[in-house]
Parts: sequence; C-alpha cells; structure tokens
Amino acid sequence: MEQLLLLIFLPLVGAIVTAFAGKSAKIVSTIFSVVSLGLALVIACNFIPNASTQFEVNLPWIADLGVNFHAGIDGISMLVLLLTNLLVPIIILSSYNHEYKNPAAFYALILFMQCGLLLVFTALDAFLFYIGWEAALIPIYFICAIWGGKDRIRINMKFFVYTIAGSLFMLMGIIYLYLQNPAHNFDIQAFYALNLDSAQQGWIFWAFFIAFAIKMPIFPFHTWQPDTYTAAPAQGTMLLSGIMLKMGIYGVIRWLLPIVPAGVHDWGQVVIILSIIGIVYASLIAFTQKDAKRLVAYSSIAHVGLISAGIFAFNQQGMQGAMVQMLSHGINVVGLFFVLDIIFSRVKTNKIEELGGIAKVAPQLALTFLIIVLGTVALPGTNGFIGEFLLLMGVYNYGIWAAAIAGLTIIFGAVYMLRMYQNVMLGETKSLTITFTDIKGTEKLVLYTICALIIVLGVYPKPVLHLTEASVQHLLEQVNQKLNTVN
Repeated sequence: MEQLLLLIFLPLVGAIVTAFAGKSAKIVSTIFSVVSLGLALVIACNFIPNASTQFEVNLPWIADLGVNFHAGIDGISMLVLLLTNLLVPIIILSSYNHEYKNPAAFYALILFMQCGLLLVFTALDAFLFYIGWEAALIPIYFICAIWGGKDRIRINMKFFVYTIAGSLFMLMGIIYLYLQNPAHNFDIQAFYALNLDSAQQGWIFWAFFIAFAIKMPIFPFHTWQPDTYTAAPAQGTMLLSGIMLKMGIYGVIRWLLPIVPAGVHDWGQVVIILSIIGIVYASLIAFTQKDAKRLVAYSSIAHVGLISAGIFAFNQQGMQGAMVQMLSHGINVVGLFFVLDIIFSRVKTNKIEELGGIAKVAPQLALTFLIIVLGTVALPGTNGFIGEFLLLMGVYNYGIWAAAIAGLTIIFGAVYMLRMYQNVMLGETKSLTITFTDIKGTEKLVLYTICALIIVLGVYPKPVLHLTEASVQHLLEQVNQKLNTVN
C-alpha cells in the first residue's frame, strides 16, 4: 500500500521541488525520475504475475459522493507503469542539450504529468481515473503551448478541444454508470457488475470509446495528432507518443471491455474497420511526407491502428500482442523522435530532401537510428516483431481479410521508414550535413539504452508476456462470462 502511494505521489513531490529549483531543475527532475524508476522496479520484483490486484490502496476520499482513493496493480497496469517510469527519465535526459526558457516550469510539468499518468494506470475508482485523465492533459497542453514551435497556439487549441470533448463524453458515461450503481460509488468492480441492457451498453460504449479513440488516436479521431506532434517540443512529442497515447489503449482494456461487453460485441466490428482504414490511410500519407517528424507521426497512427484492431479482435493473441506492442511502440517512437531532435538541433531542419550522408560523419548516430528503425518495422529479433506477430495472429483469428489488410502496416512501414532512413542517413553529404557532429554524452546514454531495450526485448520477450498473461486471460474470461449473461 505504502509503496504504491509513494510511486504515484513521488513525481508530484518532485514537480513541486523542481518548480523551485531554478537552474538546478534539470538535475533535480532527473533525480526524482530515476528514483521513481527504481521504486517501480522494486515493485515489479515483488509483483506476483497472476490475475490478482496487488499493492492495493482503498482510502475514503469524498465519502458523500462514494468516492474512494482506490488504486492497485495487476499485470496489465504493471506493464504501463514500468513503461511510464522508464520513459520519463529517458525523456528528461534527452533534453540535456537544450536550454529551455524557464526550465523549472518545464521539468516540473513533466513530473506533474507523470503523476497524472500513474493515477490513470492504477485507478480502480472511476472518479479517480477521471481526475488522473485530466491531470495528465493539463501539463502537456502547457508544455506544447509554451515551448512549442510555429503556430503552436492554434494547433494546441485544436488538441485541447479534441481531448476535452472526448473527456466530457467519458464523464457523462461515468456519471450514468454511477447513477445505475445501487451502491452509489465509482468502484470499478461495481461498474463491472452492473446489468445493463444492450441499448444502454451501446451508448456508453461510444461515450467511453470516443474519449479513448481521440487519445490513441485512431481514424477518424486522429486529425489533431500530426500537427501537434510536429509543433510540440521534442520532449512533448515523446511524452505524447511514448506514454500518453497508451492512456487510450489502457482505457479500452481496463474500462471499456469489461463494463460494456455487449456494446463491444455490437460495435467492435465498426472499430476494427476504422482501425484498418487508419492503418492504410496513415501509411499512404506517410509515403508523401517531406518532413521526417510528420512521417513518424503518421507511422504512429498506423501502428496504433493495428493495436486497436488486435484488442477488438478479442482473443488471447490479439490482447497479448497489444500489451507487448504498447511497451515496444513507446520505446521505439521515443527513440525515433529523439534522433530527429538530434538532427534538428544540428541542422535546424527535419526536411528529408535537405538531409543526407549523415552516416559518413556520424556513424554512431546512424547505427543507433538503424536499430530503432528496424525495431519499428518489426524485424525478427527486435522488440517490434513479437507484438506485431501476435497482433496479426489475433486479427487473423478474427478474419483473414482483416489480417491481410492490417498486415499492410508492416509492409508499408518497412518501405517508408527504410526509404526515410536511406534519404536522411545514406548517400552523399550535403551543405547542411557536411559539418554534422556525432552523438556524445547523454545522447549516447539515451540512444544506447533504447537500442539495448529493442534488442533484449526482441530476443527474450518472455518476461513481458509472462507479466501480462494471467491478467489478460482473466479479463477475457470475465468479459465472456458477462457477455453470456447479457445474451
């Protein structure tokens, strides 16, 4: 109990201390993020990979409304907790060669966002989940709006309107479930136990799904994403793509499937169709991109589309694939955006046609970038392979044509990612890249760490699969049992 409370609120304490740390904010935030990672690893070592909820906290909070501070960890949440606490120090370290205006506020907002994310991933009370959901949105909005690039205010207003609209739909669904609950509380198990008819489950499905689909995002709720990823500062883009979109995936698995299984049964095919459309659509647009950062943004939409299709295929392989790919995608996409940030910091552009020949002058950057790209395109032996393989198996078990089209994400992804790598890294140096310098210091530390994770998880994914297997199986059994009751 004490360990989980410390894990959730240590970043909040860190945010407050960092806010008053002045020029030392970078170091202070690093220390707090590394300590949080250490604590997460201690919890992971003491975690028993079964279907039970562990390290549970259940304290009265707003008693008159039936709100408790109820949080806990199972295999599904353990995975995203590890991802969050792993990526935050990596993201902070990736900023060491930047000098941001008002660094104390910048790093404090990152840690404050980490606290909100950990609330989302551990909450077993719907009110607490919603608080975490909104708490994670506020700091990333300010990070993008204050330290973002050209036209950031307009772009971030679009992002903010999208996410707030989705959140309000979810809030309506939560309030309705609360009113249907005889115990008049927001406890997740009470929501799971509700006997709602198909019509009720249908509209609640869409109320929750729209919120989650915007966050992921999947087609057609994705239009805020490419502009926001491009205009955000590099570390903001990493937070959005590496961790924040996992909130939507996690929300579908933890809240949507078990609460409204009949809604999922009735509308799941529509979601799979939207996901597959998103895969093809985003991949085709990625082919046309002249800016490497926008190309990676569209690549992310395609990969998330496959994760979404795997989840709604609703079988063990698809769900396990989604778990593994959440972790792999987070690591890979942070690596991609960091490499592009290094390139931009040297030559002040991410335009593919203006780059080239970097491998000749920066061989270490070229090698690490190649490993990250190969992980992204799911080369066997890298972390991307096992997740995408399981996802395609899951979608295949749902329908062969769905799998055939969804599989295009791997083929298309390999083409546009390797072509981008070729144009940026290989060939003759150009006027901008001839004086390019290789990676050093914290750049090496971050990229070597990411590459090691890509290779280790690719060669030996068993610990990740074992961590989530029992919880995924229990979730599927729970949902199937409830679905049979409804039918």
